[in-house]
Amino acid sequence: MSNDPVREIHWPTTATARPPCSRLEEDTTADVVIIGGGLTGCRTALGLAEAGLSVVLLEARDIGWGASGRSGGQCNPVWRQTPDELASRFGDARAELLVRTTLSAADDLFHDIEHYDVECDAVQNGWVQAAHTRQSRRSLEHLQAGWSQAGARIDLLEAEQVKDMSGSPAYRFALFHQAGGHVHPLSLTRGYARAAQARGARIFCEEPVQSMERRDGKWKVSTVKGSVTAEQVVQTTNGYTGTSPSPGLQKTFLPLVSIALATEPLSESLRATVLPGSVTLSDTRLAIYFCRYDRDGRLIFGCVGSSEHVGKLAIARLQKGLHTVFPQLRGTALERTWGGRIAVTPEMMPHIHEPAPGLTSALGFSGRGIAMTSVMGRALTRKVLGEPESSLPFPVQPVSAIPFHGPLKAMIPMAAPAMSVKDRLDSMMGGL
Repeated sequence: MSNDPVREIHWPTTATARPPCSRLEEDTTADVVIIGGGLTGCRTALGLAEAGLSVVLLEARDIGWGASGRSGGQCNPVWRQTPDELASRFGDARAELLVRTTLSAADDLFHDIEHYDVECDAVQNGWVQAAHTRQSRRSLEHLQAGWSQAGARIDLLEAEQVKDMSGSPAYRFALFHQAGGHVHPLSLTRGYARAAQARGARIFCEEPVQSMERRDGKWKVSTVKGSVTAEQVVQTTNGYTGTSPSPGLQKTFLPLVSIALATEPLSESLRATVLPGSVTLSDTRLAIYFCRYDRDGRLIFGCVGSSEHVGKLAIARLQKGLHTVFPQLRGTALERTWGGRIAVTPEMMPHIHEPAPGLTSALGFSGRGIAMTSVMGRALTRKVLGEPESSLPFPVQPVSAIPFHGPLKAMIPMAAPAMSVKDRLDSMMGGL
């Protein structure tokens, strides 16, 4: 196996073409200005433009440059909490709405892809969620019981069933979420952007926001050479949220890191033994392992990392995980490795914030971004159009800093090694 894969994000090499994206060099107006051109921002722009509003989207780099173009692209549509646990946290009415939205999230995503004619290599063959210890098996059994009672299509897999479906000898128990699947995340983002443009949205790239001020009931959002004046602003910068233009938001989440590799295209004989049904796979480790195929038969495999720069230690961690899950892939060459930020909230669920009148922010998808950014985009559309907060699947929360945010953020580079050690100890003490 190659010890020196190219350090570059895999998805741009196989993505659909970039949507046309100009520079903002004048002062203009709109009903809504969206800051951030990832999945959430582009899906929100699409929804608002389709509703007849004038929309301007500002992206500091390129469409899908952040997490939306770096993720594993797996549609894992169920939360880590059961419906009863969601009810305890949010109350019965909100939880009922969130559960109902969650149950349809994956199907709604794939319907969006078909409806808007988005080319993104979409595959909805299911998601295998595997247990790596006896305790994690009990947790998954509890999760399955709660969500199945609510109506989710989740099967229990034992022993050889897990191996037959995943191709991995590393697990003896798993859940199979029938609605799960995978997409090309960058192509999905670009597809939403093109669909939004076709409905009238204006998208400007390489336009970092320089300032934002509210005057006479409207917001003026300024870039280097232009500005947009709008009644409402929606900020969707997620894990790449900084101190500007909305101070305080970056302290509501921790920017953890996900790293991934792409193997060379696997032979037909190997593909028959690795994810043979083109399902997705993730497990219950703290330093979670996850994988799926791309359209050309490369296996995309990832875990928690220490830095977006994937150095030799990170590559070694990825290789060890790959060989643990699929020992039959020893000797398979790696083509690329890359990393990106995940915005993780204390609740492991996304937040909607309203830091000021007419300013809405959404972030913190905590590893469920492919399914839930689409949900969030539709929710933000409804909020901007004036629907009551009680109709949204996620509550609007005050901006509240995570206690000891600074020290915790400083410790993120040590998180992946610590998680990996804890996972090894758990496996030794309570393996299946």
